[in-house]
Amino acid sequence: MPPPLPAIRLLVPGNIRHNSGGNVYNAALARGLEQLGVGVTIQPVAGNWPVGSKEERRRLAGLLTAGTPAGTMAGAPAAAVTIVDGLVASGAPEAMEAAAAGDHAPWVLLHMPLDGHPDLEARALRAAAGVICTSGSAAAEITRRHGLSGVRAALPGTQRARVADGSQPPRLLAVAALLPNKDQLVLLGALARLQDLEWTAALVGSAAADPGYARQVAVAVERHGLAGRVQLPGELTGEALEQQWHAADLSLLVSKVEAFGMAVTESVARGVPVIVRAGTGAVEALGLGAEPEPEPEAREGAERALPGAAVELGGEPAEGESADGEGDSAEGNPEPLALLLRSWLTDPALRADWRRRALAGREVLPGWDATARQVLGFVAPEAPRGGHSSRPPADGE
Repeated sequence: MPPPLPAIRLLVPGNIRHNSGGNVYNAALARGLEQLGVGVTIQPVAGNWPVGSKEERRRLAGLLTAGTPAGTMAGAPAAAVTIVDGLVASGAPEAMEAAAAGDHAPWVLLHMPLDGHPDLEARALRAAAGVICTSGSAAAEITRRHGLSGVRAALPGTQRARVADGSQPPRLLAVAALLPNKDQLVLLGALARLQDLEWTAALVGSAAADPGYARQVAVAVERHGLAGRVQLPGELTGEALEQQWHAADLSLLVSKVEAFGMAVTESVARGVPVIVRAGTGAVEALGLGAEPEPEPEAREGAERALPGAAVELGGEPAEGESADGEGDSAEGNPEPLALLLRSWLTDPALRADWRRRALAGREVLPGWDATARQVLGFVAPEAPRGGHSSRPPADGE
């Protein structure tokens, strides 16, 4: 008789209310685990995470040392596993250490390294039962930074989505909260250089996460004379977001730092190619939608064709550009992005090739069931996990 499936309690930050990649991952993981027959409780943890106040960290310690609350899940087996979002755990080493001392060491699900507090993060992760990162790049960085061994990676899955029809003129889409790290200002700087061409764009994301930066983005749209072309509809979900994806011909994720970038695989799942910033985890996400490896006899020197491209955006602003918060990004040069977009907009063969690659890429993307099986295999290696799906179902399946 196979061993029983564990109950899983997933502690998530209560202060992240916008549609972040971490929130989407957590919810999709929970659904995937439940479909495997695992009882899952998602428990928001109140606090100003990361780090939080002394009292917030004390309450977290109480939650962790108490283990999984009895009676939370009907029919749950005695064995239970707690997984804590890294945004909560990494800045609260005392709570993690107290849980470990009480034989309740939780796993940590790390979406992105905590750059501002490496010492706290190192202590917290050393006290964990194990660390699961949501990208290979994050796992490699955590291993390098803290000398940890056995850091796992469970890449995000994708959900089935209909193929986008696109628009005429071409429609550009950036799905990300309006935050300095997402660098919408460098994107607007690039679009300002393309006003002689036909296109429209939408920057879809919460303006509430950082109201000051969101105001800068709105001001930049007006200052560049883009109000008639660039929409700022705020955060969208459900059918309103699907309509934006369905109208898109190209998406962009130009974050300064990105552990993975789920908007990339969400785009490829719809047959929409993507431009990402080189040197970030978004390149790894784009690689998941690359065409399959060539045949062995043709593999030497061959490169997998990406459904889009990665562009270098580092360096100083171009001559004459403002380097403060009122101008283009002080840390990124929009010119390389503008040149790449100009090539895509003016070269029908390039647009067709990227579209073909994206349509092929959607067939090889992993599904969320694969992510759930992988996580379950880490936290409960003896538990039965069933089969494996390497991609989301195609339309109509």
